[in-house]
Amino acid sequence: MYSTKYPAFPATPTLLKRFGSQLIKSTVLSASTSLRVLALGGEAFPSLTVLKNWRGEGNKTQIFNIYGITEVSSWATVYRIPEEILNSTVKCELPVQLGFPLLGTVVEVRDTNGFTIQEGNGQVFLGGRNRVCFLDDEMTVPLGTMRATGDFVTVKDGEMFFLGRKDSQIKRHGKRLNVELVQQVAEELQQVESCAVTWYNQEKLILFIVSREDLVKDYIFKELQEHLPSYAIPDELVLIDALPFTSHGKIDVSELNKIYLNYMNLKSDCKLNGKEELWGKLQHLWKSVLSLSEDPSMIPKESLFLPSGGDSLKSIRLLSEIENLVGVSVPGLLEIILSSSILEIYSHILQTVFADEDLPLSKSYATKRKFSDINQEEADGKSSHQKCGMPLNCDNAINAFIALNRGSQILSLNTTRFLTKSGHCPSACSSDLTSQINIQNVKSINPPPIIEKSEKPSFVAKVSEEEKPVIGAEKLELRVRWRSDTGKCVDASPLVVVPAIDKSSATVYIGSHSHRMKAVDLYSGKVKWEQILGDRIESSACVSNCGNFIVVGCYNGLIYVLRSNSGEKHWVFTTQDAVKSSATMDPTTGLLYIGSHDQHAYALDIYEKTCVWKLKCGGTVFSSPCLSLIPHHIYFATLGGLLLAINPATGDRVWKHFCGKPLFSSPHCCLQYICIGCVDGNLLCFTHFGEQVWQFSTNGPIFSSPCTSASEQEIFFGSHDCFIYCCNMKGHLQWKFEATSRVYATPFAFQNHNYSDETLLAAASTDGKLWILESKSGQLQSVYELPGEVFSSPVVWESILIIGCRNNYVYCLDLLGGNKK
Repeated sequence: MYSTKYPAFPATPTLLKRFGSQLIKSTVLSASTSLRVLALGGEAFPSLTVLKNWRGEGNKTQIFNIYGITEVSSWATVYRIPEEILNSTVKCELPVQLGFPLLGTVVEVRDTNGFTIQEGNGQVFLGGRNRVCFLDDEMTVPLGTMRATGDFVTVKDGEMFFLGRKDSQIKRHGKRLNVELVQQVAEELQQVESCAVTWYNQEKLILFIVSREDLVKDYIFKELQEHLPSYAIPDELVLIDALPFTSHGKIDVSELNKIYLNYMNLKSDCKLNGKEELWGKLQHLWKSVLSLSEDPSMIPKESLFLPSGGDSLKSIRLLSEIENLVGVSVPGLLEIILSSSILEIYSHILQTVFADEDLPLSKSYATKRKFSDINQEEADGKSSHQKCGMPLNCDNAINAFIALNRGSQILSLNTTRFLTKSGHCPSACSSDLTSQINIQNVKSINPPPIIEKSEKPSFVAKVSEEEKPVIGAEKLELRVRWRSDTGKCVDASPLVVVPAIDKSSATVYIGSHSHRMKAVDLYSGKVKWEQILGDRIESSACVSNCGNFIVVGCYNGLIYVLRSNSGEKHWVFTTQDAVKSSATMDPTTGLLYIGSHDQHAYALDIYEKTCVWKLKCGGTVFSSPCLSLIPHHIYFATLGGLLLAINPATGDRVWKHFCGKPLFSSPHCCLQYICIGCVDGNLLCFTHFGEQVWQFSTNGPIFSSPCTSASEQEIFFGSHDCFIYCCNMKGHLQWKFEATSRVYATPFAFQNHNYSDETLLAAASTDGKLWILESKSGQLQSVYELPGEVFSSPVVWESILIIGCRNNYVYCLDLLGGNKK
């Protein structure tokens, strides 16, 4: 292909890297080199940044990218990198193009349907009338046969740019990743001489680095975090003296896997010298994973991982680093990282690693110490395994009310008799469990006039280029009606209870990290009562079937039953760890079901003040249980990845399904199915008998819980990939809306109060933005930005939205406009 009168060096990029960048620059590609042509092929071509770093000043070597496959007798395309590009100081994000076909060669790029494309992404196919090779047992091959290369490119303005091989594409943390991207970014770092990336056992992303200097791993991780998305950050960085190669001059992946295995064995042999060394190294890992400055000051013992800047992906890396450090697997550690302080993480590790030693800070001790401070009134809640076969009686008058929880959960209880007595239509609220549409048809009393508009709305008129004007309707406007200070972050979601005979006395119940549980008047924002509980509150409140009590969990392991009219403690039940799960009430029996970080599910009779049953769930219960009346099941999900169906009357397990990854999302029931989101990025759908029907994949972990429309034809949920999704009941995407940050909260579907045949969706992203979308199309109706992060889920009653914010406030906003023109 090239004239032999000039020295030429055809090689794989990896083979050239063996010389090291300093030697390449000073000898191979120096100004005085005798090498006139450097042709690189057989692998992805180096980035222009790396190529420029290899060239010595004044070098005149012509550099070519050659591409092909054995199936068409090797080289098929060639491209000479122009001198002006090599000398340019402008950073080019695109890789080097593959170039132009050699004589007699046909190159096609085809999409996933097999059609040839002129623009966009696809797979390369090579062939030609005379470019025929026999493969395996082939005896004849038709002239003009086109071979699939397994290489993917993007075509831009008629030029092909290599994206990666089919076998380099992996799915990690719910997103598609080309491992060659990780290698390319690492190669461009000044400290990296050469590197390679492997997908070890299809579960760990390992980066091997040959460095030109003593390398600090934390620095490299910090650099990678600045240039790569979080799902592309390697699990482990291994320093090696030289890369291993095959006889063909390519990276020897099997040898790298052996190196990593030896590396892990050596790490497991390095025992810690003691508990003090563990504490110091844990602090170092904490700072490293969270990219905190390496100052000598200690991390406060009460520091929590998520509020300190952690997320689900970083938690997995911290877990891996800790288990590598101690040399053993630490059961339940991921759950502790996500829910507890650094001191409690340390204590949990001690319990496993130094189990035979006297541990003054062991987890069991910490738990005992924590619960020993509970006063006598709180400690009265003893566990009793009684069975509940009859509906329970309340010691007070039964109220008629409508209760609204996150995820469009609407409960109408005891309303028929009272509505009939008041002259209102009973048909709208005739059942115990009522849909949003039915409830909002009961419009006996209009909301009182707005009392306070304390804040000017920060209305964003345009969010993205794809936003389209709303046809035939005004856009809604969100305006603050009131806000209530709780003293600390509000991550809990509101419970709204609306009395059937006097809707104007509706109440919002919500707790915060300040230990405060508040009851606030829905319309005025006036605080009706406030109760200080024993620790932080992340659990959302649940109302009893008589309406006289609310139930809420607490970080101190207690479940509080408070009188709804005064906040006075009626009963306190003790679990053995933090309670972040929210209770669910069974209207047929009055029992309340709730989970705990102690890995148990509980059924509580709050009138008899007894625990009817408790069940070990095989993992921490973070999310809230979900009740199905037909069949009569209560569903629990665990951070161990289990979805459990339980008989509500007996506590017996009906079925279980292992989802593979932690379940932070709460299960959601509808008539046919049970749906739940998983941190692997999938929304899973099951029948009530435990058979998986379908799964829908997103590009990020799902912490948001699903909710359904009143017709149960659509499912809404959010993902950490920054999208809000709508699927139908077959798992097919209906629409998706791009928010400006991750979506942790659960959406809420509701009727437009001014336009009764239109359903809207309220959702929140973690950057504080509230989104109002048209539920059928996903079209944006309004957006409002709160002055803090939002992990609380919105609840909507008529034209009022309530939500908690991490700036310490609970917000109540009016939805204005939206009248049909």
